[in-house]
Amino acid sequence: MESKTVSQSRAVLSELMLPGHANPAGTVHGGEVMKLMDACGGVAATRHARKPVVTVRVDELVFYKPIPVGRLVICEAQLTFAGRTSMEVQITVKVEDLLSENPPDIALTAFFTYVALGEDMKPVAVPLLIPETAAERELFEAGKARYLELRHARGRETV
Repeated sequence: MESKTVSQSRAVLSELMLPGHANPAGTVHGGEVMKLMDACGGVAATRHARKPVVTVRVDELVFYKPIPVGRLVICEAQLTFAGRTSMEVQITVKVEDLLSENPPDIALTAFFTYVALGEDMKPVAVPLLIPETAAERELFEAGKARYLELRHARGRETV
């Protein structure tokens, strides 16, 4: 199986937040943002695996600031680590005020884990991930450590 670089699977999705996305407080409902994050991360994981994927884990979501209605939400996803069948994807959510010259602010960042599925709907192997930059290598090593820690906690020792 051929290896792939981080840049080969990067994904960006954006959506204008409208009143239908709002919670009773008048800001964007967190579930709406999580849904967009999952879609963007799923695109990155699918690009890497070229197989259907399912979400198996989401780390904590901490909103740094509320997202007002009328803002453009931009999700950027990139693989940080790939195991045998699973892929960790870092997803960064930026918020842009389209009426301002200010650059987008980061609203939150999270790691989602996806597993590739074969035709029988069972996990299948994915390509190895090749980090090319120092930042990608740092994310890769941190992702590998999280992966191994989770496997150890579940009683599985192999990569």
